Amino acid sequence: MLRHLSSTLLLAIITLMGVGLVQVYSSSYVFATESYGDGLFFFKRQFVSIIIAFSVLLFSAHLPLKFVEKWGWLLWLISSLGVAATFIPGLGVRVGGAIRWIQLPMGLRFEPSELLKLSFSLFFAALLVRDENLLKKAKWYVLAIMLIAPLLLLLKQPDFGSFAIIVVVAVTLLFAFGLKWRYIAASFAVILPAFYFLVMTKEYRRARVLAFLDPWSDPEQKGFQVIQSMLSFSSGGVTGSGLGQGQGKLFFLPEAHTDFTMAVMGEEIGFIGFIIVLALYGFIVLRGFQIAMKTDVIYRRALALGISVTFALSIFINIGVVLGLLPTKGLTLPFLSYGGSSLVACCFMFGLLLNIEKSLHEERQSSFLKTQTSLKF
Repeated sequence: MLRHLSSTLLLAIITLMGVGLVQVYSSSYVFATESYGDGLFFFKRQFVSIIIAFSVLLFSAHLPLKFVEKWGWLLWLISSLGVAATFIPGLGVRVGGAIRWIQLPMGLRFEPSELLKLSFSLFFAALLVRDENLLKKAKWYVLAIMLIAPLLLLLKQPDFGSFAIIVVVAVTLLFAFGLKWRYIAASFAVILPAFYFLVMTKEYRRARVLAFLDPWSDPEQKGFQVIQSMLSFSSGGVTGSGLGQGQGKLFFLPEAHTDFTMAVMGEEIGFIGFIIVLALYGFIVLRGFQIAMKTDVIYRRALALGISVTFALSIFINIGVVLGLLPTKGLTLPFLSYGGSSLVACCFMFGLLLNIEKSLHEERQSSFLKTQTSLKF
C-alpha cells in the first residue's frame, strides 16, 4: 500500500509523528505522573492515536478520487453536526471554559472542530464543481446556511482560532480561484471590523490582546503563558538543554504537552532543532502547493491548496503564539501536540493529498505508456 505513495512526503509526515510522540513523552511525563500516577499516560494514548491516524491516512490515500469528489463534502456536514453535538448536555465536555469536545467510551474525547476546519477544503472544492455532485440541487440559501451555521457554532463554543482559520482559508481560496480584487477588498472591509468586534466585545479575548501587547503588565495572570514560553525558548539557546532536561514543563508552562509544546521543544533541542522542525513543516507545505499546481483537475487543485493553506496557518498561529508574536490562542501544533482529534483529522486530509499526488504519478505513467505505444506503431 505504501509503494504507490510519495516516499518523501510520507517520510516527512511519519518523521513529524515520531518526533511528536517523543515530544509528548518528554513534555507530559512529570505532569502525567503527578496527575494520573502514570508517567506514560499521555504517551500511551498518543501512541494509540498514531496507529489509528496512520491507518486513516492509508485509507484516505487509497479512496477512489471520483468518490471523494462526489461525496467528500459530506464530511463538512458530519463535522458540523459534531460541533453542534458538543452543546448536547451529557455529550459535550467543557474544558477551560470552552465546550469543544464530545465524550466517547473508555474516557476518550473527540474535538469535531479539528475535523471541521480541515474538511472545509472538501466543501469549498465541491462548491467549485457543483454540477458533478449533489450540491447542484441545493439552493443558494441552503449552501449559505451550511457554511455560516458551523462558523456561528464555533464562536458559541467558543473556538475563535478555528473560526479564524476557516475564514482566512476561504478568502485565500476565493482569491486563488479568480475572485476579483474589488470583491477581495470588500471582503476585508467586512471581515476586519467583524474580527475587531468579535475580539473587543469579549473580555477574555480583549485581555489576551492586551497581554500580547505587553505581557509584563500582568505577568502572573494574562501574560503568564507567553512569558513562560519565551523564557523556555531563551533557556534552550542554540543547541538546547537536552531531551527531557527542560525546566519549563515542570509546572511553569501551562499546556506544555498541547498548545505550548513547541516552547518545551525549543528549550530541549534549541534553535538548531527548532529550525529542523520548521524545515520539515516547510517541506510538507511546499509539497502541498506543488501538488496543487501540478494537477489540472479543479476539484483536486482546490482540495490540495486548501489542505496546504489550513496546515500552514495552523503552524503559523501556534508558533506565533508560542514566540509571543500573536495573542494567545488555544490551537494545537499539527503532528507534535498531544491530541488524537487533530492527529486523525490531519492524517485523513494528508492521505487525500497523497492520493492526489498518486493520481498525478499514475497519469504520467499512463501518458508515457501511450507515447511509447504510439512510437512503436
